[in-house]
Amino acid sequence: MEKKTILIKNGYIHTMNKNADVVEGEVLIQDGKIASIGKNLDIPEVCQVIDAKEGVIMPGIIDAHNHIGIFEWGIGDAGVDGNEDADPITPHLRAIDGIYPLDAEFRHSYENGVTCVATGPGSANPIGGQFVAMKTVGKVMDKMILKAPLAMKAAFGENPKNVHGGKGRMPGTRMGTAALIREWLYKAKEYANKTEKAFDMRLEALVPVVKGELPLKAHAHRADDIMTALRIADEFDLQITLDHCSEGHLIADELAHTRQKGVILGPFLGFPHKNEVINQGVESAVILYEAGVKLAIMTDLPAMHTSNLVVCAGMCHKAGLPLTEAMRAVTSNAAEILGLEDRIGTIEVGKDADIAIFDKNPIQEITAHCAGTVIDGEIVYRA
Repeated sequence: MEKKTILIKNGYIHTMNKNADVVEGEVLIQDGKIASIGKNLDIPEVCQVIDAKEGVIMPGIIDAHNHIGIFEWGIGDAGVDGNEDADPITPHLRAIDGIYPLDAEFRHSYENGVTCVATGPGSANPIGGQFVAMKTVGKVMDKMILKAPLAMKAAFGENPKNVHGGKGRMPGTRMGTAALIREWLYKAKEYANKTEKAFDMRLEALVPVVKGELPLKAHAHRADDIMTALRIADEFDLQITLDHCSEGHLIADELAHTRQKGVILGPFLGFPHKNEVINQGVESAVILYEAGVKLAIMTDLPAMHTSNLVVCAGMCHKAGLPLTEAMRAVTSNAAEILGLEDRIGTIEVGKDADIAIFDKNPIQEITAHCAGTVIDGEIVYRA
């Protein structure tokens, strides 16, 4: 079906491009892509018009780490599909097979300007399975995918050892978690180099990781766990993102000179319910930014709703993170850390027409309302 031409007019366009330009004017959308940006654009005769009413036009908001659709709204255990904890090593699990795209949180997301999410397995297992990047509107998972697999989930710290150690098997310690991850990465390297081999689904899933083609998405809160994740990444020459990174600010100078693709902080609205998050705080965003670390912000849903992403970015801004950087943390930086910057994260010609319109800047004003959302050139929500 041919996509409609859309003009978004009369707003302040926060492009979030390299210079984070703010353009007073219009955005023209054609064939699902951003066609032009500026004032007095050449507009086709047949065109759907959205009046931003002098509000903020910004890239669709990106949640760089959550578990949407795999932990569902309000139905208890029946809707919890995030952790296959009968086995500590499950790289062959694919988030796309466990996500319910009609879950109410998807609608809640796009009605609050969230257009893309990175979602996948939880943190019970040292190697948990494949994350996916997906748009937030649709009925069929296969048509919502932006990139699959997006990353391989790995988990360090309290969760894996508590889940499996309590069942009398490895890992019962942090050493055990690291050892299991190393063991399976070594197996995958060996498997990848074999010319003749019996098919092994778990090792097949890990081959792109050891080849440096698929990032390790590392759940790590405490400083020692963060450094263990980076040590393993160095040993195997892996791509890696540091997710949660609750004590990253305590080793910010170290992180500024490591191989990580970026840090994804959060969730910030939860109570410090376990030891490894007691040093977590929004001030960490300021410290990491000043050290030169690229950062994004996550909700870690079901820890909180995706709509709270802008609240958390606002909290970081209040703590001292410059406004532009707080906006980048939920747009362009999130896209870059996830490896999706060629498609989303900025308002630039040729990119996916994923756009959020607010009556005021949602990072600065907690009373801001989402006035409209466009995903892939389709108006999916108007207030």
